[in-house]
Amino acid sequence: MPISPLSILSLRDFNGDPLSPELMHRTFGELMTEHGYVFMCNVPDTFDPVSFCRDLGNFVPNYSGAVVGDVRPEPGMDDVYHAGNTRALTPHTEGYDFKITPPRYIALWCVTPCHGAGGETTLVDAFRWLSELPEEQRQLLRERPYEWKTTEGIQRLGLDLHTKHPLLEETDNGTIVRFSCNNLIRSDDDPVTEVQQHAREFFEQHHVAIDYDRADMLVWDNWRMLHSRNAFTDTGRHLRRIQIAA
Repeated sequence: MPISPLSILSLRDFNGDPLSPELMHRTFGELMTEHGYVFMCNVPDTFDPVSFCRDLGNFVPNYSGAVVGDVRPEPGMDDVYHAGNTRALTPHTEGYDFKITPPRYIALWCVTPCHGAGGETTLVDAFRWLSELPEEQRQLLRERPYEWKTTEGIQRLGLDLHTKHPLLEETDNGTIVRFSCNNLIRSDDDPVTEVQQHAREFFEQHHVAIDYDRADMLVWDNWRMLHSRNAFTDTGRHLRRIQIAA
């Protein structure tokens, strides 16, 4: 069963007035540090999600080159693993196939909510998951570089990306977790297979599920959180997306 989110920030106060920018940013930072994600609701019409994201860091373009990407069903993508359809996604981080450091934050905000069942963004704290692994497995994830490929959907758009990174990387700004259930290149008997299976089981047991109303916004630490999406049927579901560098 999904767990309700705890890290929720209302952008209006108890009187219905918009929070001051100073208070909004301070509470956002406190919640992000504690939980690794912040779900922003009760969003005033005056709120500018792009400007808010700019305050977090420099933008990282999406695969198409667009800085503000659209997440909605796309024609001709129903038969592949891709965010641009209505199928479920498996737990992953963003940017494991980038040569550069993966984006630090991912922001999604809702243009058109999903009507009917499904369509929730799901999240789990990878640091909690890693704490359950024996040290020899964590050492494997730190020391062994693995090859990564991009998704089938992105390949169909003409980008066939391949990189090589460990799953865990220590940097001056913190630990980077890279993860994918289906785009890490390995043999069936590779010891990382067991790690992937454990991650999926942990995700199933402990994930929070975010259901959006119009203008709701979700931001998470992509170095720390695994995320996914539930399947849905409403082809009108429409989110926008920005990737933000450290």
